[in-house]
Amino acid sequence: MNIKTILSFFLFCTTLIANEPIKPIPLHMHVNEEKALLGKKLFFDTQLSRDKTVSCATCHILQDGGDDNLRHSFGIKGQEGPINAPTVYNAVFNFRQFWDGRAADLQDQAGGPVENPKEMGFNFTELIARLKKSPYKAQFNAIYKDGITKENITDAIAEYEKTLITPNAPFDRYLRGDTNALSHKQKEGYELFKSKGCITCHHGINIGGNLYNKFGIFEDANTSALGRFNVTHRERDKYYFKVPSLRNIARTAPYFHDGRTYDLHEAVYSMAKYQLGRKITPQEVDKIVAFLKSLNGELPKDIEN
Repeated sequence: MNIKTILSFFLFCTTLIANEPIKPIPLHMHVNEEKALLGKKLFFDTQLSRDKTVSCATCHILQDGGDDNLRHSFGIKGQEGPINAPTVYNAVFNFRQFWDGRAADLQDQAGGPVENPKEMGFNFTELIARLKKSPYKAQFNAIYKDGITKENITDAIAEYEKTLITPNAPFDRYLRGDTNALSHKQKEGYELFKSKGCITCHHGINIGGNLYNKFGIFEDANTSALGRFNVTHRERDKYYFKVPSLRNIARTAPYFHDGRTYDLHEAVYSMAKYQLGRKITPQEVDKIVAFLKSLNGELPKDIEN
């Protein structure tokens, strides 16, 4: 391949990416390796819960979609939570964390489950005292000047979660210029995804995760969860939720904040009905689902505890 051909191909790829409302996931993320390794230990450690039965990995199973494939997750003492656990994969690209956006970033989010009575049911004062009696004391002291603190615990977990990206999905390869990465059906599905209006909310690097929207715009979606209202207490924010990422969507059933369906086809129908107010045929849904399956990326290496 001569230099002219290489430059032409590079220009084609650059133009394709620039003209698309979705961007590919980077192949690598820069992280502090020492902090990330410490955060990985914490992510899998049940010591973070009061009764030592629940870890971050309990609800975020990394061998599959980064969630737990349950309608609602369960915390200590078998308590059922009120909402569907979102995937931890690619969460670093979200503009806020949690369905209601109450956490500003990964570090802010990492502290929530520890102190949630239905999740880990603990508190950081007692957790810090517990960890100081373990090998963690030396590990934290080697990285952080002030040792084990709430800020440092959540910082380490967040640093590890930055590594949990799933690049090189077929659709990402397509965006980078590999026109054979998608089937004809998937390409048609992507065009429908844009023309039907799905792209209005599901765009950017995470194909979502970068804005709030009301669940049930054209029809009442019959949800009891109040969403963003729980944070702002403003009437106008009732039933507004962070738009979820569609990355690895075929791996993360059930869908929506309440986990109301395990069927991806049904989820697409629901979106057309409640969010777009548009009719959609079974053939169109099938093509869109085919496109959505092209969003499954490569899982990180060495995700075992």
